[in-house]
This record gives sequence, C-alpha cells and structure tokens, in this order.
Amino acid sequence: MKVRSPLSFAFLSTLLVLYTEAKTIDPYKVLGVDKTASQREIQKAFHKLSLQYHPDKNKSKDAQEKFAEINNAYDILSDEQKRKNYDMYGDEKDAPGFDAGPGHPGDHSGYTYFTSGGPGESGFTFGPGGWQRMGGQGGSQSFSFSFGGPGGSSSFGSHGGPSSFDFDLGDIFSGFFGGGMKDQSQFGGFSGSSRSQSQSRGSAKSIRAVNSEVFRKEIADQGMTWLLLSYSPSWRGKQYYESIMVEVASLLQGAIKVGSINCETEVSFCKDLGICPGRAPRLFVYSYKESEKGSLEEYKGDLFAKNVKSFCQDHLPRFSKRIILNHFDLSSSNVEKSPRVILLSTKKDTPVIWRVLSGLYHKRFTIYDAEVHDVSDPAVKKLGVDALPAMIGWLSNGEKHILKSGISVKDLKSAIKDLSMLLDSFEKKNKKVASSQTSKMQTDSTERQLPLLTVANFDALCGDKTPVCIIGVFRSLRAREKLESLLYKVSKKSLSRRQNVASASRDSVSYILLDATKQPSFLSAFDESGFKSSDNFLVAYKPRKGKFAAFTGDMTMEEVEKFISSVLNGDVQFTKTRQKPVLK
Repeated sequence: MKVRSPLSFAFLSTLLVLYTEAKTIDPYKVLGVDKTASQREIQKAFHKLSLQYHPDKNKSKDAQEKFAEINNAYDILSDEQKRKNYDMYGDEKDAPGFDAGPGHPGDHSGYTYFTSGGPGESGFTFGPGGWQRMGGQGGSQSFSFSFGGPGGSSSFGSHGGPSSFDFDLGDIFSGFFGGGMKDQSQFGGFSGSSRSQSQSRGSAKSIRAVNSEVFRKEIADQGMTWLLLSYSPSWRGKQYYESIMVEVASLLQGAIKVGSINCETEVSFCKDLGICPGRAPRLFVYSYKESEKGSLEEYKGDLFAKNVKSFCQDHLPRFSKRIILNHFDLSSSNVEKSPRVILLSTKKDTPVIWRVLSGLYHKRFTIYDAEVHDVSDPAVKKLGVDALPAMIGWLSNGEKHILKSGISVKDLKSAIKDLSMLLDSFEKKNKKVASSQTSKMQTDSTERQLPLLTVANFDALCGDKTPVCIIGVFRSLRAREKLESLLYKVSKKSLSRRQNVASASRDSVSYILLDATKQPSFLSAFDESGFKSSDNFLVAYKPRKGKFAAFTGDMTMEEVEKFISSVLNGDVQFTKTRQKPVLK
C-alpha cells in the first residue's frame, strides 16, 4: 500500500526516536559496570539486577523490558568474543548487520537492540548509515530505512527506488513484538539473540542432558548428589544458570554431577517430578539429606556459585553413622556379612569426602566415622593407627585391616577416586571371606548345632538324671547363633564334662538352647521377671537339687568359659528355684 506523507512523516519521526534511544542501550551502562570490569564483576552486577527486575518478583509495567535489556547486556559482556566485537564496532557481531554504504568504509558505529527470542526472533540494528530489521527464522521479511544513503536519499522497503515508501505496516509492528502479540515469549516478547541461545558456552558441555530414562538409570537412588536445572529453551537466563552450575561442579568435582531437563520436550516427566519451571529456570538438588531415598530439593537462594555450592554441600549424603570410638565395638563378627569401615579424623563433623563415599557405598558397606584428637588416644592406639586421618575396615568375620592411615588429599575428585579403589578392593576380599565362611558353616553346621529344649526332649536333656544343664537362652536369631557358637566351642574343651544328649551318665553335662520368647513361664521359675532385660544369657540348672546359677554378662568366649568352668568346679553359688521349671 502507498503511505501518504503525514503518515510517512509520523513514522519517520518514530524511527528517529528509536534510533536515538537505541544508541543509549550500552550494555556496560545497563549493568552499571566499567568497560574494564572483570567477568566476576559483570556476573555480580547481572545477578543483582536480574533479581531486582525478575518478572516473578517485580510487578512494575517496565520490569519485563528492563529484565530483557539486562539479559541482552549480560549476553554480550559475558561472551569474550561478543564483548570484543562490541568494544571495537559497537555491535557484538563481527560487523554491523548492514553495509555503511559508499564513502563510509569501515564505519561500524551501530547499535543492536533485540526485542524477541527463540525461533523467528527479530532484531533492530541502528547505525549512522541506516536502520534495518533483521529477520530470524520463520520466513520473516527484511526492510531498511537509510538516513542519508547514496545521494542523500531516504528509502523504505526493498521494492522501490530511493524514494519508495512501499512497505507493510503489519510487518513493521510484528518486528516490535516478535512476530505479533500471540508469539510473545515468557517476558512479553523481549529477549535476546537466537545465536546466543542456540550456541551454549563450551563449559556447558559438561552438563548432562537428562530425560526420564537417564534419571531412572543414573540418578534415582544411585547415591550420587546431582544439581539439576529445569528450563524452557525459549527463555533467557539459562546460560547464566549453566555457568553457575559448571562453576559449582568444578568446586565440588567428584562430589556432585550436573544435569539439565528440557521441560518443553519432557513435559510429562517434569510434571511427574514437580519441577516445571514457572517464568524462569529452576535449580534442584537430588538429595539424600533426609533419608536413604533420594528426593529433589529446590534451591531458592541468591544465584551465586558460593551459595549454590553451600546448598549442594549441605545436601550431600549422610549415610555414615557418627560414633564415639570408646563406646563402640566394631571387632565382633558381623551377622549381616557386609564389611564395615570407619574414618578416624579430627573433624568435628563428617568430612565431605566421607559423606560422598557414604552415598556411593551405603548399600555395600556399613559405614562409620568418629572424631579423635590424635594418635595418642588409647582407643586409636588399640586399633594400631599411627597417623590421621585413617580408614579402618573389618571383614564380615571380624578381621581388622588398616586400609590407609595418614590420608593426604590433593583434591576432592582424586581423593574420592583413590579411596573408592581401596573400598572396592576391600569389598572383593570380604566376598572371598564370606564365601569361605558359608562353606565352612555348611560343612560343620550339623556337628555344631545344639539341641533346642522342648517338652519332648526335656527329660532326656535336662531331667533328674542329668547332673547339670547349661542352657543358652536367646530372644533373637542373632543371639541364638552367637550362643550356639560359644557353647559348642566350650563343650569341646577339657574343662567341661562329656556333653550329653541321650546318655544318662552321672558325670555328663548337657549343653542346650532355649527360646525365651516361647517359654517365659519356664524362665519365671528361676527369676520373677524371667530375665526380660537380657537378649541372651546362660542358666546352669541342677535338676536333682532344684538349684540354678545365671550369667547375664558379656557373651564372649573368655567370660562364658570362665562361668562354665566355675560351675563345674563348684565355685559358683547356686540358688533355689522359685518352682519346678516346666516347659509348655
């Protein structure tokens, strides 16, 4: 359509205003930094302003546009090549998006202002030689206006001569709003260049692209802490989040991994996890802080690397049990067959390295740590440790190994790798020991098994014809196994009389087991409470005399042997039973 001169004049005035305003959009001024500012200073300025004008927090009508300007400015100044180009040409590209025209070689003093993001974005380039709309993807048309081109002409469009005013107003205004109001982005159509959106910084390559399959196989309940970003690719600010993530991953290298989830392509997955981004990207930590099962915890603090690092560090696994070394016995045989390890250090809290390892190995080891002052501590000396920090392990048979003492740390990543190798090696050793133990137990289980006292065998094992019955009383499977092992070994020693199972010989002694949970009335004949406070104990019973003696101390080979020897030698005082014990 042909535009009449009043409209032409009005539009030309508008363009002149835009041209004048565009020249003031200096990224240094937008962020409030000097041209000599370091990347750290630029990053801090961007963070402060983006928080101030973020559309989720700032509801003023110009907040979205201001937020877009801040992002554009950061996009230029955070990229060294773009910044260099801007400093040289006034434009972040290698050269302005138009020729200066004859007679103006090398005159590149234009400015660029981007007004929409994503596919089909539009930008306006201003310079002393002209004004031009640069269409992005999506089939956009371009047009230009020249302030005093060749021969002093002024023109619109690509269809006419120097004085042609052949253009479509709808196309012009669509450029202001990124292809029309319906195509506005999250920030009302104000965003940055597609070039910066489509090309992530080299450092962002370390961020793992996460989908539901990756999450299930590599993240969920695997013991490793992850820093995850949920985002929409059409939104600005993602690069800054990524730069923070990469920096945090570098600071905690080996302790965490980083990943990003595109919630435009993984819609249902993001909904299932409850991590759909609102009007900006969101950061989460896959944490084991509260329980053995991992969960996503959102980071809502200031977007500084040190703050995010502290948040990640606070959410590292805590599967290591903090103990007081003097009050804990780690040397006994482990019924669960898993190896046990403990870290001795002078730290008041569990060290970061040990917390990371506790996450990676909590399903394969029982893990402890303890604070000790120095190697002169009696409990440390007893373990044979001569330098701190130290890592000690016990195989499932109770055998102790000093895995490493005087541990020195070069960096977090190498320390985790080195200690992981030690734990892997120790686990292999334990598997061999456990396998050998199982074979041995299967071989001598019939020989070692002691009879369980019942109504049917009571007279034969603990009737009036038996001088002394040594009864091992238990309330749990673990207690039974321990008592059975101890009594079997004692029964083979010369200090005891010949074991009796069926014989009624006068010089025999019976070794038998009793389940306290099934025979409380039998035990009440000896003690009014039925020894309810004890998980395992021994009762020496003389059926003919109706007397007994009990041992409720530590169930070690030395103590059990000492008690039985005293019983057989008459060195223990027996007490009259309350009534005749009867099995039910």
